[in-house]
Amino acid sequence: MAMTDTPTAATRAGGPGHPVTFRRELRLHSVLAFGLAYLAPIIVLGTFGVISQKSNGGTAGSYLIAMLAMLLTATSYGRLSHEVPMAGSAYTYVRKMVSNHLGFLVGWGSMLDYVFIPMVIWLIGASYLNAQFPAIPDPVWIAGFIVITSGLNIVGIKVADHANLVLLAIEVLVIALFVAFSIYAVAHHGQQLLSLTPFTGKPFDVLALSAGAATAAYSFLGFDAVTTLTEETVDAKRTIPRAIMLTALVGGGIFVVATYATELVHPLVQVLDIDSAAFEIAKAIGGAFLSTVFLVGLIVGQFASGIAAQASASRLMFAMGRDGVLPKRFFGRLSPRTNTPINAILVVAAVGIIGCFLDISTSTSFINFGAFIAFTMVNVSAISLTRRQIARGEHVNPLTGYVVPALGALVVIYLITELDLPALLVGGTWLFIGICVLVGLTHGFHRPPPEMTDSTEVEELAA
Repeated sequence: MAMTDTPTAATRAGGPGHPVTFRRELRLHSVLAFGLAYLAPIIVLGTFGVISQKSNGGTAGSYLIAMLAMLLTATSYGRLSHEVPMAGSAYTYVRKMVSNHLGFLVGWGSMLDYVFIPMVIWLIGASYLNAQFPAIPDPVWIAGFIVITSGLNIVGIKVADHANLVLLAIEVLVIALFVAFSIYAVAHHGQQLLSLTPFTGKPFDVLALSAGAATAAYSFLGFDAVTTLTEETVDAKRTIPRAIMLTALVGGGIFVVATYATELVHPLVQVLDIDSAAFEIAKAIGGAFLSTVFLVGLIVGQFASGIAAQASASRLMFAMGRDGVLPKRFFGRLSPRTNTPINAILVVAAVGIIGCFLDISTSTSFINFGAFIAFTMVNVSAISLTRRQIARGEHVNPLTGYVVPALGALVVIYLITELDLPALLVGGTWLFIGICVLVGLTHGFHRPPPEMTDSTEVEELAA
């Protein structure tokens, strides 16, 4: 069936006050900026100290390993987004390729990641600002993030897109400035600019680099979020797969370059607290100017990431609402005026308020569980897609069809084993609740979950 780039007014309305599809307005540069904003590249400096300690000073090497590992899963996402150009990401792919029941559970697990990540982003941003302005409590900053971010996302994806492009440009500029100061400091002290130590660590230890890579992989969470914009993207079958790979490659490249330069200058600075290592380095090599710019960059990065994360979470909830998995009257609606899922956006905003009562350690302990479950099942779905394509008589390269997704699944399963106990307990409990909900929806598995709504069919029927 043909894919129309611009739904008609009737389609957008979907009946009085009940829109069912998005406008296709985004092109490759916008989708890529969305993905990079979600990753918040500058946060690589925020976590530098922890990964440097784990990898024996081989942070760049750990990020290189993590990037290669994530590219395996990105390849699976790319193939599936071309085959199934619909919003919903892993939830949609697993329902289409593997099983409606498993797809529901993947979507349920993904909500733990997608819906709570904006809260964590706003909480971290508030902690940075509170450290600089202690007189203003965290809840005030969190409320400010929520109001501004939600407003931009409600007004429309194009407005959020323009804001993301500006914020991302500032963020990358701050990273470039940090790298330039680092290189200057290294050269000024007569140290070598070309070295393998940031990649190998000292002493070289494969297990240490792998442990660093397991932590570094968390920085890539969100590269798959661009798939939630499928129904708002022009020529989605070509654009989304390219955006997925570019997000992982460009984001990973920024991570590697930034940590390489930071590891070079690291020995020149006595770091007192590994949690704020990059901030201490910034202050040592650039004084008050660079430390202030660095703080501004972190805040901008959190803000841009919050816009992307909230937009992505609301699209997932809309897709599940449109299918009737979540209450359809509430979640499966788009605003006739802005063509955005306002109800879902407001739910994510409401969840963000919970951040006023949590600390960063507690809130970040469980969001990775849902992401890694989704990554694993996306790779399984890619293998299922390969089998379907072969059954249709299509030629599929065994390397990309079977080997790459199988390796991707194994790598992600390893990352799941690296999660701490609270993450596994919260994630497991959330998944158990999802199973109970599924039992209720299917009357004890005696009937299938609600059928998926194919957006392309909706568009054609309304045209």
